[in-house]
Amino acid sequence: MDDKFFSLIGRLRYIDRWSLMRNTRKENVAEHSYMTALVAHALCVIANELYGESLDAHNAAVLALYHEAAEVFTGDLPTPVKYYGEEIRTSYKEIERKAEQKLIAFLPEELRHTFGTLVSPDRSAPEYAYVKYADKIAALIKCKEELAAGNHEFRMAYATIEKNLRAQAVPAVAYFLDTFADSFGYSLDESL
Repeated sequence: MDDKFFSLIGRLRYIDRWSLMRNTRKENVAEHSYMTALVAHALCVIANELYGESLDAHNAAVLALYHEAAEVFTGDLPTPVKYYGEEIRTSYKEIERKAEQKLIAFLPEELRHTFGTLVSPDRSAPEYAYVKYADKIAALIKCKEELAAGNHEFRMAYATIEKNLRAQAVPAVAYFLDTFADSFGYSLDESL
């Protein structure tokens, strides 16, 4: 049983996100985790270089790679369901924690601590907050790409996510949104 961890993580590519929305192109959890890792790393570098923070950008990127790992067992629960009410939110967090522990059990004992701190991280760590911002930015990017493809079903999601990100008043987040976010709606020809 303690040899299946990575093959299970690899199955994140089979779990679709945005299941309640019509998509022009499906996005899976592995793709989302990769984008979240890129953005988390960038946010920490921006925070360090421009705003005097002392964050471990590499650690943030690795935490982001594993931030949805439990979904290999739970699937991706749509946001409107996950946050419908406090009882559901609390219950789902408990389900996620149990799924994380189950996943960690698929590692050899000598590796459980190291990978356990990635799958089930210290959520009070400053880098973890940046992973959460990056998670939202990755969702915003998906919305932007869907809107650019003419899919107006993502209009409300985009507006809500952007409003929530701006309300955080985190300088590195605002910088990323102001400097980089618009380019995600461009075609390749517009990008060059």
